[in-house]
Amino acid sequence: MKPATPLARFLVWLQDWPLLFMRLVLAYGFFTPAKTKWSDISSIGAWFQQLGIPLPMLNAYLAAGTEALGVVLLTLGLATRIISIPLMVVMCVAIRTVHWSNGFDAGNNGFEIPLYYLIMLFTLLVYGPGKMSVDHLIQRNKQSR
Repeated sequence: MKPATPLARFLVWLQDWPLLFMRLVLAYGFFTPAKTKWSDISSIGAWFQQLGIPLPMLNAYLAAGTEALGVVLLTLGLATRIISIPLMVVMCVAIRTVHWSNGFDAGNNGFEIPLYYLIMLFTLLVYGPGKMSVDHLIQRNKQSR
């Protein structure tokens, strides 16, 4: 059904932009943490051990790899729903082990920002990456066969 008013048509046209912006903001947000983890992975493993994270070196590699892969995939909009799940796990672990005890406020290293990331990742999991994505191009190509 075609939207009735010019405003409604314009808003329909805009629907995919927030999904693109979410993907790019998340990719940017995960870039520095991924880079930091990879630049000194042994220190990250030691820190994870202090936080009580089991198998700290393995989890340091998993977190760094997930974040680095997430940067690439979110930027491209490729396997968006798939990468959202492990990134959500990383955010849940970060909230629980690092941020929760500091309260909500981001200024106090609280869980505010990781919670926003978690909500954006959940949105991408539910809605997908939108039309401005490699995922959409792949789906469109499959449908045209």
